[in-house]
Amino acid sequence: MGKTTLFILSMMLLVSCGSYNSIDTFYDAHKNDSQVTAIRVPHFMISLLSNISPEINTLIGDTKDLRYMQFPVETPAKADFLNKQMNDITGNSFIEIFRKNDDLKRSVVSVRERKNSVKEILIFNNNNKTGSFLYFNGDFDPVKVRAMAKNNEFEKLTESLVKEYNPNTPSINN
Repeated sequence: MGKTTLFILSMMLLVSCGSYNSIDTFYDAHKNDSQVTAIRVPHFMISLLSNISPEINTLIGDTKDLRYMQFPVETPAKADFLNKQMNDITGNSFIEIFRKNDDLKRSVVSVRERKNSVKEILIFNNNNKTGSFLYFNGDFDPVKVRAMAKNNEFEKLTESLVKEYNPNTPSINN
């Protein structure tokens, strides 16, 4: 219990001291946490993920930065803390295109638009056991992004990404 409280307090201090809530800040703050899976796909590897589906191929082609993180959610306090952090990141600069709240459980798809294109996509899920986010930075068609969110295409990409980067995959360990 003491470690969890210390973790939450230190994360609150770190977030409150930061001048800008961003994916970079969140990713850097949590990538070394216990039981966290953190994946930042190098640009040359992004094209390998394009074979999942035609929709993903269209999206991946315009991606400059792709990150995924999965973390344990041991307590309701940690679930609330992570939900608040994601709310702070998306704040006023992102537009939510999908949100489902069930007590502390969250599923949110948010985008940041500039003119007629989507520049960032953030998918956050917290089921009170595990939390995750999937983040894209690039130049995307808003209509395609909304259709992908509606058809759960981002979940397929997440599953493929975890399979590709699974530490037990022989190609990674060799």
